[in-house]
Amino acid sequence: MELARTGRCTVTGLDVSRTFVQLAREYAQEQGVPVDFRRGDVAAMPFADGSFDFLICQAAFKNFADPVDALDEMHRVLRPGGVALVQDLSKSTTDAELDAEVARMNLGPVAAFTTVRTLRGLRRRAYTPEQFKATVAESKFRTCEVTPDGIGLEVRMRKE
Repeated sequence: MELARTGRCTVTGLDVSRTFVQLAREYAQEQGVPVDFRRGDVAAMPFADGSFDFLICQAAFKNFADPVDALDEMHRVLRPGGVALVQDLSKSTTDAELDAEVARMNLGPVAAFTTVRTLRGLRRRAYTPEQFKATVAESKFRTCEVTPDGIGLEVRMRKE
């Protein structure tokens, strides 16, 4: 949404959830922001080869059944020179770091407890920087830059 607000690019959103796509469409319409939200799966994106210059995957990578297939599909839809950015929770994040991040959210006690428990559960499926690099090495991207970012990781891959 924020990228679309700049007016400098065309933005397309993709989610496997029919409900999330509908909610996103409604929100974009309320905000007057032109975003094309579509339902689809990262393993078989409904886009032609070379459709995008930039791709962002936020807080979803740890949930992919076949992460190498997902990366290969991201590679397919990027134009040569295009960049894929994955932002997700880091498996290397400590309990203390999770607690501190949730404390900064200024949530009530019940919401804070629930959020910490949820993040700890999600962390089990997340990747360490080393695991992410190994996964990318098996994909068509082959290489990546992994940067720790708070309780998460930011992974940049370029299609050559």
